[in-house]
Amino acid sequence: MKDIKIFSGRANPDLALRICEYLALPMGRISLGDFPDGEIACKIDEDIRGRDVFLVQPTCPPVNQNLMELLIMIESCKRASAERVTAVIPYFGYARQDRKDEGRVPITAKLVANLVTRAGADRVLAMDLHAAQIQGFFDVPVDHLYAAPVLNDHFLAMNLRSEDIVVVSPDEGSIKRALGHVKRLGGELAIVDKRRSSAETTRQENIIGGPVADKIVLMFDDMISTAGSICGAAHVLAQEDAREIHVAATHGVLCGEAPELLLRAPITSVVITDTIPLAEDQLIDKIEILSVAPLLGEGIKRIHRNESVSRLFDEVSGVKWA
Repeated sequence: MKDIKIFSGRANPDLALRICEYLALPMGRISLGDFPDGEIACKIDEDIRGRDVFLVQPTCPPVNQNLMELLIMIESCKRASAERVTAVIPYFGYARQDRKDEGRVPITAKLVANLVTRAGADRVLAMDLHAAQIQGFFDVPVDHLYAAPVLNDHFLAMNLRSEDIVVVSPDEGSIKRALGHVKRLGGELAIVDKRRSSAETTRQENIIGGPVADKIVLMFDDMISTAGSICGAAHVLAQEDAREIHVAATHGVLCGEAPELLLRAPITSVVITDTIPLAEDQLIDKIEILSVAPLLGEGIKRIHRNESVSRLFDEVSGVKWA
């Protein structure tokens, strides 16, 4: 591992530090700042010629600032003669703009993938992309990790009885994810019928599948952004007399009033990972944060050693997620 260097942008340095601690490696030295006019300044403060470099930078809010910083870091490493540069993007911003769902709109996820590639990234390591096909937007290899084993271990530690569990998909797009959790955790599957009236507004109407009355509901999603869908689903489940409602998501974006909505909703707990750092006003009592640093660290180690990354999920959970 002596030829590996891990650097962090300013988006989530704590996660990068935990990755380095897992790998028993020092954090790479890099200077990042802003010029008076807002331009980003970057300087790699150590020799990386011929090294295998990993840049940890989720493109979380402020999305454009963090994305531009990632591109500049990649450019800096390429000009410093790094042998290989891997962009480690725990949260990929613009992922929800992955298709043309109406006329005269961009596919921005593809544009961002092009930017990362043209900046000089040789590989990308991402976690729980909003749509799996985004991997194909990149013209370089993409290793796609899933936080499912980390979330599953949390609920397995609660020693819940399988007959008490109902795994709920908050919409039809998350059914495959929910089925994966059922295989690992047991219980029945249910789906909340979600209807979208605009980009910001959805409504939840019916529950399809197993009965939830007097059951412990585990609801999984890839991200919680405005929390409208999750809270709407929780209200429908509560009306059906669910005993407890636990929500789990990889990315806690938590825009605007999302923390307040989660606090008021009939939700017992909210489990998210540390792909995105939370501000003080986002840390409500219901939220519990799990670290994906060991998972990302193991992925980095396997990429560096040219070992299989997909096999990691078979070894961790016994269930193939990729």
